[in-house]
Amino acid sequence: MKQHTYKVRLEWTGNDGEGTKGYKSYRRDHVISIEGKPDIPGSSDPSFRGDRARYNPEELLVASLSACHMLWYLHLCTMNHITVVDYRDAASGVMRENDDGSGEFVRVVLKPAAKISSGDKAKAHELHHDAHRLCFIARSVNFPVEVEPEVAASGK
Repeated sequence: MKQHTYKVRLEWTGNDGEGTKGYKSYRRDHVISIEGKPDIPGSSDPSFRGDRARYNPEELLVASLSACHMLWYLHLCTMNHITVVDYRDAASGVMRENDDGSGEFVRVVLKPAAKISSGDKAKAHELHHDAHRLCFIARSVNFPVEVEPEVAASGK
């Protein structure tokens, strides 16, 4: 069995001189770094005093699920002689905040829309099920990830 290791560095950049002396005394800003790639500016969700202009972990989780599904889907279409010429997703996630301050995602919905220029449209639709089953990220989370695909022929 193969294993893959992913190394990520995270540095908190929100110390304005007093550290975490008080709830409002620090910014939630941080930088996510991966060797050889551009940094990702992060923060918390604005609901938790985060910077709206930076990515938050919740958005990145939904984006990871969306991207993983897309990458599997494109691969499966290639293997099944279906030519995808456009792919977009309008993904959304719902996180519940509990009374004790904890929280968890309760649902993510992917709404991938693919346009194909050749191949079987019904098979292209069906491959979303396989992509979901194979997606590493979807297989790793403990909440439902729903897929509501749309496949259309391109107007070449």
